[in-house]
Amino acid sequence: MPTSDSYHEYLISRLKDPNYAAVYLETHLELADGEQPEPELLKLALSHIAEALGEKNMTPEEVSLHIKKIDALLSQSGSEEIYNLGNWLNTLGLKLTVTVSEKESHSITNTANTSEVKI
Repeated sequence: MPTSDSYHEYLISRLKDPNYAAVYLETHLELADGEQPEPELLKLALSHIAEALGEKNMTPEEVSLHIKKIDALLSQSGSEEIYNLGNWLNTLGLKLTVTVSEKESHSITNTANTSEVKI
């Protein structure tokens, strides 16, 4: 029977693809009508992404500090504003977009296209 550890390893391996990471983040930022923001889930998603993508760009110590930085940022009062901004823009017909950075997109191979993630 699979354990949660193996799922975590699988998730991190998938998130090493920046396009997949962008889609994963999208699922944590989008809210259905009437749905309440869940900053703890966003914090968890961002820490997963930092763990996966930080591996090739940072030392393990830097990754750990980067995760602590996002934890501190999202723990501050008002961390739900990212959702409120997304809703505010949506009312105007606009969306926040997460894309793979120009630097990253040049180093990606075997991807059919660059994805954009919108909330």
